[in-house]
Amino acid sequence: MAFGWKLHGDGKTLPPGEVVKPNERLSWPRMVGFGAQHVIAMFGATFVFPTLMGLDANLAIMMSGVSTILFLLIVQGKIPSYLGTSASFVGAVAAIRAAQGDSATVTGAILVAGLVLAAVGVAIHYLGVQIIHKIFPPVVTGAVVMLIGFGLAYVVADIYWPKDHWVALVTMAATALFLVVFKGFLGRIAILLGLVFGFVLSWVLDQTAGKITAPTATGEITSHFRVDFSRVGKADLFGWPDFHGPTFQVSAIVLVLPAVIALIAENVGHVKAVGEMTGVDADPYMGRAVAADGVATAVATSVGGSPTTTYAENIGVMAATRVYSTAAYYIAAIIAILFGLIPKFGALVAATPDGVLGGITVILYGMIGLLGAKIWIENRVDFSDPVNMVPIGAGIILAIGPVTHQIVGDFSLIGIALGTIVVLGGYHLLRVIAHGPRKEVSGGEIGFERDAAS
Repeated sequence: MAFGWKLHGDGKTLPPGEVVKPNERLSWPRMVGFGAQHVIAMFGATFVFPTLMGLDANLAIMMSGVSTILFLLIVQGKIPSYLGTSASFVGAVAAIRAAQGDSATVTGAILVAGLVLAAVGVAIHYLGVQIIHKIFPPVVTGAVVMLIGFGLAYVVADIYWPKDHWVALVTMAATALFLVVFKGFLGRIAILLGLVFGFVLSWVLDQTAGKITAPTATGEITSHFRVDFSRVGKADLFGWPDFHGPTFQVSAIVLVLPAVIALIAENVGHVKAVGEMTGVDADPYMGRAVAADGVATAVATSVGGSPTTTYAENIGVMAATRVYSTAAYYIAAIIAILFGLIPKFGALVAATPDGVLGGITVILYGMIGLLGAKIWIENRVDFSDPVNMVPIGAGIILAIGPVTHQIVGDFSLIGIALGTIVVLGGYHLLRVIAHGPRKEVSGGEIGFERDAAS
């Protein structure tokens, strides 16, 4: 059921211990307020990540609303979630940009990844969620998340940080302070606050210290202001965002496909969390949810938007308010769509200096990488087992390099893509080879105990 919400109680109060279920609502003025809260919760990350990927922030905001509506329809209103911009593709997009790929190439590659994710969702729906746990056990999922984060180190070192290393350093320190000191809502938007701080700092330095001599986007060293408002002045106050169609390159597609594994893990975790909160058995809708995210990503990128994913920020809002009504998400989606019709805002976001992005991304990429370690810790992954240790370690080093492996002609596997293949393929191959019981031997070395038939 997607529409037709029942009024919960008197529609005004929520007694202790009660919750507003997905098919219920409070009074409409109150629901508008809850919808606005969801917009605020998703807003920071949903426009920061497109900025990092060089995509239109206005379009990302607008398509997050469209994607959320699609998601709610596909899951039949059973899993209340907001779909904002995914961070999982940032590294692959940086690699595509470094290879002179344009926005159409970026969105075309992510569109294909969205279709793959949708196909995985269909498979989960018919085969059961356990198939995911077999193909992507925690040791593999954690490794892929880690290499997606740590594999971005070269982006900070080679692209962002050299543009303005002092602003990058101060922005990094300020963002770290915001993340640690601020709690509640301010803590959830600490990355956004860091970006705003760095932006203002750059503008103040332009006014007081003047131009900086540093590399431009093309690598040429010139004297220029840190903040360029020329596009902001030319942009309309109201109008359509920057739509564009996708183009498809195999090399770019290969780079983004590893992010699908991270999205599967992210969606499964979020949907299970929502299921526990709402008291709904989420497993029957798991495939629908994953497929819905894939469809939403494909639709969003088909017009130049950003990839999507279910948002933990909005799950946090539900936990705090005990209002799980999908009506709030439809309202949030409509607000986001309307907000996307302000091109001047998008131009302002696009003016963010690279030095600021350097300070933000060094923290963001590190946090993403450590989420992989968190998955290992929570699932007690045993790294005394070489089947776990060897392919994971090798894959992470290949990603951090980033190492380039030439396949044929102009086609090569680089960094995160190469590391993911080594992690996934290496783990399952070594697991088959070492099918006998494994045990730790003396001296801290690892040995294998085969049965008589092997």
